[in-house]
Formats: sequence, C-alpha cells, structure tokens
Amino acid sequence: MAVPMGKIVRCDWAYVSDLMMEYHDHEWGVPVHDDRKLFEFLVLEGFQAGLSWETVLKKREAFRKAFDGFDYDRVAGYDGRKIKNLMKNKAIIRNRAKIEAAIANSRAFVKVRQEEGSFDAYVWGLV
Repeated sequence: MAVPMGKIVRCDWAYVSDLMMEYHDHEWGVPVHDDRKLFEFLVLEGFQAGLSWETVLKKREAFRKAFDGFDYDRVAGYDGRKIKNLMKNKAIIRNRAKIEAAIANSRAFVKVRQEEGSFDAYVWGLV
C-alpha cells in the first residue's frame, strides 16, 4: 500500500502521547554519529529498564541537567558524594543500581573512545 506524499506513517506505540510522536518522528530510527548524543541514549536506555520509554523521555531534561549535559568525561569522574546527590534528585529516576551503571558505562565509554578514537567509530564499525 502506497503512503500519500506528506503523510507521516507512525508505529502504533507513537500515538501514546505527543511526546512519543515527537520522538518517533524526529529521533527514533535516525542514525546518530555524535558521541555525546550516543552517550545520552546509553544513559537513558539504562534508566528505562523496567519502565516505559515515555517515562524516561518526560525526565530527559532533568537527566541532562543531573548528568552534566551527558558529558561522559565528567560522569566518569562521579564519586560517592555525587551518587548521594543524584539519589536525592526527585526529578530523575532515583535507582542506585541504575545510577552506578550510568557511571560505570561512562568509564567504559571513555575507554572505548581512547581505544577507537570515538564511540561512534566503534559502534558503526560493527554495522
């Protein structure tokens, strides 16, 4: 079946909310080559485990602020004091295991960048 010109075809899940439609239409399935953006998705996907993607998207800006604009180098340096502060942040998902995983992932992310030149080169090299 042909889709009329200018008509957006969406997956059923996108109709849950305007936020999900916006995500579907502008981000979902769009190739990303920016390391900071890739790290953002890595962090957000980690926090999404067991929750809806919409829940995470609603908190996206709070996560951006809490995780220093998804600066992987800064997140890699987070310590116990920073974890305690994040656990007090009511605007994000306050799950210690997920916070610690985001920090551990940032350290692995930085290591991959050092070894491969960029996370983008590593990830897209697998495709």
